[in-house]
Formats: sequence, structure tokens, C-alpha cells
Amino acid sequence: MTAHTTDNSTAALFSQHDYRLFWLSRAAGSLGGLIQSVALGWQVYAVARETMDVARSSFMLGTVGLVTFLPVLLFTLPAGEAVDRYDRRRVLLCCLLGQMAVVSVLAALSFVQVRHTSPLLVMAALSGCARAFFAPASSALGPMLVPRALLPRAIAWNSLAWQISAVLGPAVGGILVAASPTMAFAVATALYAVSALLLSRIRANTRPPAKSGTRWSLMKEGVHYVWNNKIVFGAISLDLFAVLLGGATALLPAFARDVLHVGASGFGILRAAPAAGATVVALYLAAKPIRRHAGLIMFWGVGIFSLATIAFGSSRHLLLSVACLAVLGGADMISVFVRQTLVQLVTPDAMRGRVGAVSTLFIGASNELGEFESGFVARFVGPVLAAILGGCGALCVTLLWARLFPDLRKSDSLESSTP
Repeated sequence: MTAHTTDNSTAALFSQHDYRLFWLSRAAGSLGGLIQSVALGWQVYAVARETMDVARSSFMLGTVGLVTFLPVLLFTLPAGEAVDRYDRRRVLLCCLLGQMAVVSVLAALSFVQVRHTSPLLVMAALSGCARAFFAPASSALGPMLVPRALLPRAIAWNSLAWQISAVLGPAVGGILVAASPTMAFAVATALYAVSALLLSRIRANTRPPAKSGTRWSLMKEGVHYVWNNKIVFGAISLDLFAVLLGGATALLPAFARDVLHVGASGFGILRAAPAAGATVVALYLAAKPIRRHAGLIMFWGVGIFSLATIAFGSSRHLLLSVACLAVLGGADMISVFVRQTLVQLVTPDAMRGRVGAVSTLFIGASNELGEFESGFVARFVGPVLAAILGGCGALCVTLLWARLFPDLRKSDSLESSTP
């Protein structure tokens, strides 16, 4: 573990050698993952459009989310237990190597110009297996590399690493896909390799304390902790249902191609817009983390996210759509920061893997099942109405959760919680 410090500045954070490596590894891996996601989504939609109409092709986009989520659903609890039992750095390395193998196969499928979506969906499912272990391991490893006083700032910078990658990933991915999907998958493979190399150079002790009990009892303990801690449960379930209903970004290939008519390059811009807004907010939070009225600010963030989703679905102009997506991303970043900080601060280190796994299950459900829900609804009412209805549903969830979880709404300081 890293030595304690009373200095909680950004300079103090990045003076931690192992954290610097972790942050750079996270940025490279996230960039590779986003390029992979952009290329896979475009490839599936392009292959589907050769044999299907627009409605069924939109449904196939949702299917990508579903097959990515199912492994997360199956393996989340064992993954959390494994992260709390084994060396967390090594778990992450195995995940990165697995992703490299998956993306290499995707590059080969693209090179031979596969004409069926089934092999692409199989690769998406295998990628989901790696993600089931990757997210809880990453969320549990970060706090082991910094003193507790630096944790809120580290969480902001962790989010910033993701958001910077999420800005560059769709933009670079869109450019690469326009040139060659094979090239996009090859670049993603190289970035995963860089991420693994950086992670391998971390020298801190990243094995959690040994625990007694059977694997099943330890998994139940993690679920029990989340269920009984209403702040943790309220925060991650709010994210689940809000993003589940408001997952309009899953329909961006359909919006780019058939609503806004902007093609692959425009698709890259649209995919980058939410991350651009989130990056601006993340930069602000990294410099000035939220310290008071955290719960109320989180609810406002989700509410603005919902309204921006409705506005995006109603837009027919590229610039307006980009602006709505940027606002949507910035608002989501606020809620993500508060949720991650609250969960990390109130969770003991020995349980971070299992709690992170449950959180991953909820987040995965919101993202991947949200993509499936959006694609399913779009199959019947079209992508425009699907986005608008999703935003309205997310807004209703925000209002309901504010009433059901008063402790979360009244959460004030992000510094006073103790594990």
C-alpha cells in the first residue's frame, strides 16, 4: 500500500509512481476499448444492412449490447470474489490479454469481409467475459495505489482518463472505420498491448488480504452489503434504470446513417460528443471535486441527462445533436463522479472487488441492456421515438428514486465517509 499523505493535490496524486502507470494503462485500454466498440457497432450495422431493413438493423445494434451483457450477468459474482481473493493487477492483465485475442479475431473477420453477424456477436460475447472481470478489478485496484486522502481526486482523474479516451476513441475510430474496419481493430489490439505493458510495471502489493469462508459465502456477503447499504444501492440502481431507459447512444449508427445522413465520419463525431462534454466536466471535477450537497447534485445530473436525451431524439441537425449529446455526457459525468466516490469511500478495501462486481453488473445492465432496450423499441417505433421515450422514462426514474432513497438525496460530504 502507498504511504499516507496529508497533501491531496493533483501533484501529490501523480507523484505516486504506481498510480501514474495505472492511469496511463487505464487511458490506453479505454481508448482501445472505445475504438473496438465503434468498429464493432459499425461493422454489425453495415453487415446487417446488406440483408435487412433499417428497423431490423437497428435491432441488431441492440443485440450487440445484449450479448455483451449476458457474460457480465453470468460471471459478475464469481469475478468479484476472484478480485477479492487474487492479485488484482494479474486479473487485469489476463483481461487485457483476452481482449487482445478477441480484437485480433475481429480484425481477421473484417479482413475476410464476413457477411454474417453471428461471428461478430460471438466475439462481442467473449469480450463481455473479459469485461466481467476487468471492471471490478480496475475499480478495486485503483484505491490500493493511493492514500485515502487522495481517493476522491484519483476517482476524478480515473474518470478523466476514460473520458479523454471516449473523446478520442469514437473520433479516431470513425476515421479508422471510414478507411478500414480492419485497421480500427488492429489499432485497438496495439492499445491493449500498451495498456498491459504499463500495468505489468506496477510494483505495489496488489493482492487483497486473505479471507476465510467459501466462495459462495463471500459472494453472498458482497450482495448483502450492497443491498443493506441504501446509499450504495440507491446510487448504482439509479444509474441502472436511468441509463437503461435513456440509452440513446446505442442508436447513433442509425441516427448517423438514416436520420441525420452524416455517414461514418459524422457517426464518429456523434459518438465523441458525449465524451467531450464529460471531459470538460471531469477536468473541472479533477481540479475542484464536489465536496457538499453530493446527493442532490447527483440527482440533478441524472435529470439533466434525461432532458438532453429527449432533446437529442427531437433534433434533426448535426450541430444541435452534437450539443445535446455533449450536455448529456457532462451531466452523466457528474452522477458518475458522485456515485463512484460514495461507493469507494464507504466500502472496505477487502470488499471492493465484490461490491465493484455488483456495481459492474448494474452498470453493465444499464449500458448493454439499455442498448438492447433502445434497439428493441426502435424496431417498432423507430430510433427517433425510441430516444425520446427513453429520455422521458429516465426522467421519471430520477423523480421516483429521489423519493425512494432520501438518504442518498441528502448525502452531503464526499470526504467524511469512513469504511
